[in-house]
Amino acid sequence: MKKRDHTQCTGALLPIRDALEVLSGKWKLQIIIAISAGNSRFREIERAVTGITSKVLTKELKDLEEHQLIKRTVYTGTPVLVEYTLDEYANSLEQVIVSLNDWGIGHRKRLMQTGQVELVA
Repeated sequence: MKKRDHTQCTGALLPIRDALEVLSGKWKLQIIIAISAGNSRFREIERAVTGITSKVLTKELKDLEEHQLIKRTVYTGTPVLVEYTLDEYANSLEQVIVSLNDWGIGHRKRLMQTGQVELVA
C-alpha cells in the first residue's frame, strides 16, 4: 500500500467503512446467500441460516431492506404471505462476496500453515 497523509486515508476509508457497515455481522451474508438460493419466506430463511433466532432475523432483514439489498413483498389473503427477494442492487455484491471468499481461503491457509488456526467447517 502507498503511504498517504491522514486526510487521504480518512477519505479513502469512508466508502470501505460504509460497505463494512452494510455487510457486518455474523448473519447478513448468510441471509443474502439463503435468499439467493431460493429461500424467500421467513421460516425458509430461518431454517437455511443455522443458529439465527427469529428476533435477530427480523432485525437483519429490516437492515438489508433499508440498504435496498432485499425486497419485502406482502401478499394479502388468508393467510397473509410475506416473501423476501434480492433487489437487483444486490447483484452488485457478487464480486465483493467472491473476493472476500478468495481472500478468506488464502488467509485461513496462511494461519493453518503457522498453526494459528485449525481447519473448522
